[in-house]
Amino acid sequence: MTSSDPAKPRVIKREDYDLITGRGCFADDARLDASLYVAFVRAQMSVGQITQLDVTAAQSAPNIYAVHTGDDVNTLGALSVNQVLETCDLPAFDVLARTHVAAIGQPVAAVLATTAQSGVDAAEMIDLDTTDCARNFKTVGEQKWKTGDAASILDTAPHVVTCTVQHPRLAPSPIEPRSVSVRYDTKTNCVTVWHSTQTPHRTRSELASILSVDIARIRVIAQHVGGAFGLKASLYPEEVFTVWAAFHHKRDVKWTATRSEEFLSATHGRGLTSKGWLAFDAAGKFLALRAEIEAPIGAWLPNSGLIPAWNAARILPSGYRIDALDITTRAVQDGRGPPGIYRGAGRPEANMLMEQLIDKAARVLGNDPLTVRHQNLLDSHDLPHTTSTGNTLDSGDYPRALRGLSDACGYTELVKIRDARRKAGELVGIGTAFYLEPSGNGWESATATLTAENNVIVASGSSSQGHARETTFAKIASQIFDISTDCISVNMGDTDQAPTGIGALASRSTAIGGSAVLQACQEVKTRAQNDETRPIVANVRYENKGQAWGYGAYLALVSICRDTGTTTLERAVCVDDAGTQVMPDFVHGQIIGGFAQGFGEAMMERIVYDDDGQLLTGSFMDYAMPRARDVPHLEVHTIETPSPMNLLGAKGVGEAGTIGAPAAILNAALDALAPLGVTDLQMPLTPHRIWEAIKDSQKDLD
Repeated sequence: MTSSDPAKPRVIKREDYDLITGRGCFADDARLDASLYVAFVRAQMSVGQITQLDVTAAQSAPNIYAVHTGDDVNTLGALSVNQVLETCDLPAFDVLARTHVAAIGQPVAAVLATTAQSGVDAAEMIDLDTTDCARNFKTVGEQKWKTGDAASILDTAPHVVTCTVQHPRLAPSPIEPRSVSVRYDTKTNCVTVWHSTQTPHRTRSELASILSVDIARIRVIAQHVGGAFGLKASLYPEEVFTVWAAFHHKRDVKWTATRSEEFLSATHGRGLTSKGWLAFDAAGKFLALRAEIEAPIGAWLPNSGLIPAWNAARILPSGYRIDALDITTRAVQDGRGPPGIYRGAGRPEANMLMEQLIDKAARVLGNDPLTVRHQNLLDSHDLPHTTSTGNTLDSGDYPRALRGLSDACGYTELVKIRDARRKAGELVGIGTAFYLEPSGNGWESATATLTAENNVIVASGSSSQGHARETTFAKIASQIFDISTDCISVNMGDTDQAPTGIGALASRSTAIGGSAVLQACQEVKTRAQNDETRPIVANVRYENKGQAWGYGAYLALVSICRDTGTTTLERAVCVDDAGTQVMPDFVHGQIIGGFAQGFGEAMMERIVYDDDGQLLTGSFMDYAMPRARDVPHLEVHTIETPSPMNLLGAKGVGEAGTIGAPAAILNAALDALAPLGVTDLQMPLTPHRIWEAIKDSQKDLD
């Protein structure tokens, strides 16, 4: 097991110079000619019939070029959706709503103006009225998994525990909001689209399909992307309209979301409700698991909109042995903003439910929670293991992660310290959690070129949003050719310069994209050793053997103020197995970043709507985002067990902190309040919520 040394010099990323010196080119930085700016009129209620849409005043306002409504774009096609659930009944993909609105914030009309402010002013002149409609929300997709007779076991088992987890909705909040700049070439009738996206090639293919345009007429560039976290994995109605407007008017067009629009109409994360029942015997052996998952869906579905519902169910029962399962998941429309994938995308939800149930089981048994986990985890000789939900857990030593965690934090002594502090009257708790992190499946592309000057050019179908992927891919190439990374250039994020690929999703880019680079470089090196004339070019479409499953364990030590409910995370420790680490410093950075976002969900972040469907947390004045000083230090320890599923042996790590940390923190808070009889809490663990739990426990005692 390796421990991170904060004093060790960090690797300098090749992307840093441009970004730090302001030379980066983000989507809004693209220089256009006499650009038109888009401003959208949005639905003010969650479900309603459009009874009035008068654009006359806006059309005659200063600097207005055109105003469009749903009738102008009603012939456009639909966005493709990854239909991972059964019985899918997808909602319509309306670029601009025509007769009805299905969620607050849905675009209804669009103004094109010669200045950005003029467009905003004219949009406010549009008269939009809607009448409230009945909220008859439908189930969009559903899936079930069953093995063994879970129902009978739950009825007859010596012990059964149950819990309900309501994950708060979260705003992914990358520093750079959604943005698209479109340059129209009047000579070729083609467009160049600068798009803040995780998937430039998907943007290109989806635009071509939706707009019925030859794909060769569209070039997409995502040179620099200021964060994404899943929010930028899909194409949005606003972005489709902006490109449509460029083609329609043969003009350059630009749209960049305001922060308020991001809260209102960008995809949200989490928001799932999970219910679970765990049966076990008197010795602590897990016998059966029943789970019911419900995931919210908005007015339209992003490409991966069904993934959270699917992951939250199919990852169960995590790395534990349970022979009898009864799992149901469904995705249901709810009239609020469009949920999508957010760092973890169902993995934190599955993990939270499982780890909550295990802590409850440990309390019933009077056993240590780590002991109960050890007892039921799959061992190294059990892997690879095919789960009842059809997953193949590839490699690793799950109990070793728990042992490493125990050793790293001095668990036995830590428990003694907790108990001593409790006797002194403090509310102190320790929480632990095991987790699994499946990374992406499928293929990725790469091209490697060895020049006559002994330089190497790598082009990848993957992309980057601040991951330093250019540096990582250069390192892979340098190791194959045994040359300095200074002799290697890396191209990605431009559909004209990189081979068609998938992009950056689901912690797949190093495992699959890096393996594609590795294979391409190996092929070129082999051909070079046969004295082939240079330049030597290898084009690779690499497909992995299956998902690589990262895993690990987290521990949190918290204290709670009885008078105010303020929860302090005093210590956080993790052990993560991300397989082969190409760049250990970057692995460390991904763990820290995921932990910060997991901490945010556990402690403070939550999107709130009122009973009428109005958004109450529409800015950072209302939505609590963790700042640097809020996030405590995380003690990082890693294991390297190569995955047999890809050439590199790498596993995902980008989502590890969002999966393991929230469960450990919530378990720690419940452990701290256990002496008061508190058995259930929901995130975020705000002082008010904790204070209410303490007061309610005192009422019960009275």
